[in-house]
Amino acid sequence: MKLVPTTIPDVLVIEPDVFADERGWFMESFNESRFHAALAERGLPAPRAFVQDNHSCSHRGVLRGLHYQRAPHAQGKLVRVVQGAAFDVAVDIRAGSPTFGRWVSAELNATNKRQMWIPEGFAHGFLTLTDETHFLYKTTNYYDKGSEGAILWSDPDLAIAWPGERASFNLNAKDALAPRLRDAVV
Repeated sequence: MKLVPTTIPDVLVIEPDVFADERGWFMESFNESRFHAALAERGLPAPRAFVQDNHSCSHRGVLRGLHYQRAPHAQGKLVRVVQGAAFDVAVDIRAGSPTFGRWVSAELNATNKRQMWIPEGFAHGFLTLTDETHFLYKTTNYYDKGSEGAILWSDPDLAIAWPGERASFNLNAKDALAPRLRDAVV
């Protein structure tokens, strides 16, 4: 596994080792000891144990996010796409962080098999680029409705460079009406 740094040092793109031959391919999608060792090599703390796996399926143009969980139910997420493609975004919402309000993105898709590690203290969202995009993520804490929060995906202060025609994005009401970062309770 190769960890690729982003402009926010705590968020990493993970490129797995894929072993392919005429029969197909094999990869290790998660190995706790290797993941923790790779984080430690970069001076990053190991996350809490993953306790919940989530799986969503979305049509092209669905935008989900920007979501987060407040303490004490904050969640770190290890995310990947197993079918289709998504533009994945993490926004630093940690008070006092030198990268507060900055975002990073990566295309995750079934072909590149990349994953993104998003630690606690980040809002997360994604835009599906194909129909039938299957998005999987492991979380370090259980979902808690009372701790959920959202930030407006189109917050001009964030200026996220979402690909495609914004008018065609498909959002639910919660995401469409979420507050800007400066007004959110983080």
